[in-house]
Amino acid sequence: MPAPHHPPRLAVALDAPRHPLRPDAAHYTALARLAERGTLDFVTLGDRFGGPGPDALGLLARIAPATERIGLVPAVTTTHTEPFHVSTALATLDWVSRGRAGWTVEVSTTAAEAALTGRRPAAPPAEVWPEAGEVADAAGRLWDSWEDGAEIRDRATGRFVDRDKLHPIDFTGRTFAVRGPSIVPRPPQGRPVTVVDATGAESTGGPGERARREVAAARADVALVRAEDPQTAGAARAALRDRARAHGRDPGRLLVLASLPVELESPADAAGLADLLTDWYAQGAADGFHLRPADPVRDLARLVEGTVPPLRERGLLRRSYEGTTLRAHLGLPRPAGIYAATPEAAR
Repeated sequence: MPAPHHPPRLAVALDAPRHPLRPDAAHYTALARLAERGTLDFVTLGDRFGGPGPDALGLLARIAPATERIGLVPAVTTTHTEPFHVSTALATLDWVSRGRAGWTVEVSTTAAEAALTGRRPAAPPAEVWPEAGEVADAAGRLWDSWEDGAEIRDRATGRFVDRDKLHPIDFTGRTFAVRGPSIVPRPPQGRPVTVVDATGAESTGGPGERARREVAAARADVALVRAEDPQTAGAARAALRDRARAHGRDPGRLLVLASLPVELESPADAAGLADLLTDWYAQGAADGFHLRPADPVRDLARLVEGTVPPLRERGLLRRSYEGTTLRAHLGLPRPAGIYAATPEAAR
């Protein structure tokens, strides 16, 4: 497997299964600033519909003003949430972070979570994952429903927006319909970065997992792959890129990160992690890594102190941020709006 031709991307989870989400924003702010000191690309924060702890998207919006460069990627459950609300909340996060927002697409499959809303019964992964893909599609269209430059803000004439640069999206999915346009101007990144865990902790190989992978191949900017060895990760990366090509996408626009559990009980473990990441990357296993600490407080500190320096020395991690947006960190272009891209829409 050939190694990628760009430095590996590096992200870290701020939460861990054995550590329930804490209610205080100061805890996560300190972790995000530590990851920013290590010049990581982004942090993720998990969430579960109706689960304990604060809302991940709202919490990272609170953290945004206290950070400057690190990307902020909350998990967002699409199953029981209106696509219009998903898109506006993420657009708002991109605005308050000045272009550092992303989201991890998640679904809900349990009866207990469905009972919290009473809108619909629980459905299996094979049904809700295709719906999640449609939500991602609709969200992207809503972000594009305001062309760049649609805001006029002309006090003299009293005009706030150029109505010719706003577009209804008229999207109809399996379980919802959205007309649009959005009520929030197009985000600074054009579209916040979409992340999909292409394997998932419950990996079974069944139709639900296949549907999850299809959403990653069709809609994700970044796909996460859980693997125990570089060969498995590399094979998953190749398969996802093949599927992206089948969906008419440029496979080079899909970044595949190996999502690895991390438990650093000593400073020596931090040095060993640098060797492991270097080896996996050299083998072309992934475009980078998403690290899932067992103890975020302990492990993130040792990651920044013990793993980051050797990666920098090897030229595998930046010493400072060159760009200001998450897309810039990841080397992803700012997408053009789909409605302004055609002569008919331009008129």
